[in-house]
Amino acid sequence: MQRSAPPSLVKSRTHEVCGAGAYMFALTLAARLDGPTLWVRESWDLRQINPTGFSDLVSPSQLTMCNTENQLDTLAVAEESLRSGAVSLVVMQLSKPIGLTEGRRLQLAARHGQSTGLAIISEDMGSHAAETRWRCAPVFDAEDSTLQMWELIKNKSGTLGVWHVRWNAASRRLFVVSPAGK
Repeated sequence: MQRSAPPSLVKSRTHEVCGAGAYMFALTLAARLDGPTLWVRESWDLRQINPTGFSDLVSPSQLTMCNTENQLDTLAVAEESLRSGAVSLVVMQLSKPIGLTEGRRLQLAARHGQSTGLAIISEDMGSHAAETRWRCAPVFDAEDSTLQMWELIKNKSGTLGVWHVRWNAASRRLFVVSPAGK
């Protein structure tokens, strides 16, 4: 386990996150970037996000939800939003793996618009074009419901690592902590 803070995600790039803690990772990133966030998902997905439920992380007024018909539309909306530079972060929920071409288009759009992209994927997915890939999971702690384990499993420009982190709502900051029970 690392004692230093997790590396910041490179801005103007697209990253990936998987695992049961992926939504918490995405919302924490939105809070850290402190700007408008667009969350794009396919409309058939029954999992819903209630923005007021995450108000300790990000203001509901900073979070725009967009439902699309299919993954192709999700990628198109994400690409145009990244390219426009109108938002700090574009979170896209992907249901199928994307190819190198789609991944590269997202990277070019992020660079052009100076925005950050984050794809929420399942464990068996991943694009070679992603700058980083994270595996995130909540860690049970009876006294702290925000405790998470974040593992950097792919990094094009640095080392890999594992961090136990918690969100402090009062300071609106992420802290590296010892693993639960240690």
